Amino acid sequence: MNTVPQVVDAKWPTHFRDAMMGSAPAPLAMLVRGEGCYVWDDAGNKYLDFLAGIAVNALGHAHPVLVDAVSRQVATLAHISNYFASPSQIELAERLRRITGAGDRGRVFFGNSGTEAIEAAIKLSRLNKGRKRIIALNNSFHGRTIGSLSITGQVALREPFEPLLPGVEHIDSTIEALEAAIDDTVAAIFIEPIKGEAGVVELPEGFLKRARELTTEHGALLILDEIQTGVGRTGSWFAFQQSGIVPDAIAVAKGIAGGVPIGALVTFGDTSDLFQRGQHGSTFGGNPLATAAANAVLGEIERAGLIDTVVTKGERIRAGVLAAGSPLVHEVRGAGLLIGVGLTEPVAGRVAKEALALGLIVNAANGTSIRIAPPLIVTDAEIDEFTAKFTKALEASV
Repeated sequence: MNTVPQVVDAKWPTHFRDAMMGSAPAPLAMLVRGEGCYVWDDAGNKYLDFLAGIAVNALGHAHPVLVDAVSRQVATLAHISNYFASPSQIELAERLRRITGAGDRGRVFFGNSGTEAIEAAIKLSRLNKGRKRIIALNNSFHGRTIGSLSITGQVALREPFEPLLPGVEHIDSTIEALEAAIDDTVAAIFIEPIKGEAGVVELPEGFLKRARELTTEHGALLILDEIQTGVGRTGSWFAFQQSGIVPDAIAVAKGIAGGVPIGALVTFGDTSDLFQRGQHGSTFGGNPLATAAANAVLGEIERAGLIDTVVTKGERIRAGVLAAGSPLVHEVRGAGLLIGVGLTEPVAGRVAKEALALGLIVNAANGTSIRIAPPLIVTDAEIDEFTAKFTKALEASV
């Protein structure tokens, strides 16, 4: 158990406000340690973490496998730059080729975040037959750098920074809009299999399959943002694997290393030949520390068979939310352990605040959506605890 004492200045909110850039929101609490699915704040309050660092902490907090891997690696090599290779880097690349299904024709580029994986994908799309036109979806989210923000389908996020990357068009998430948009001028379409930041919103039935058909027909790339849906969260290693299609590339990050920053772009088939030497790079990307952490996390997920229980656990959470019988609950969306609760009133912020007061961490993705994404190690007893606390939070928010 992690019991290392941490002294926290009681005036930390003031220090935070004075030291941090204004883009950072006011923190909900000062967290000082974690274990499994729980975290503690500086006052000793205990919280059941059903957000997992926004779908990042796949093994929860302070998992011994991750702690051991990081400790051993940092004692040998933490960083070596991209002029050299390391065993953990090659091991992770080969592991990703295997679990994505990219196989021998697959290739991997390592960065430090999901946004960087998307940036690499945007550059990749520019190499597709010299085309510059990119299609993305309304209400999507791909990151906050200029490139990733350009393809993010949320006007309020984009407007302060326009003009952004030219050639990007946003369409509704309908098959009709898809068919009208994709032609021989499109370089790529970027798609989240489930829109996480939008409140865990699923795509229409058959959308990914039709996107694959159209992109193949017109020579465009199908690039999937699996940053939030990947690493077993929806019941398979990656969400696209449930749709019966094979993409040209996927961006992964978040849960891949259980909290150690890393991102990756995995390419499939002929798309793997597009990048040539010197066309992209990253100083920290794929360093020994991050890749050792990712190998440990992915290896433990596989060894413990955690993906096998994701769907059952998700169903238990959904049943608990619906059993609450709250008039605020309109619908329960998502797949596996990526769940969105659609509310009848714009009180998601209030629900999340009430939950926090009860010792439960969930997220108000927007005014009418609560996002739930617990660690993959969550137990039935912890799900029952969630249900009891979330029901009370809903009751207090009516």
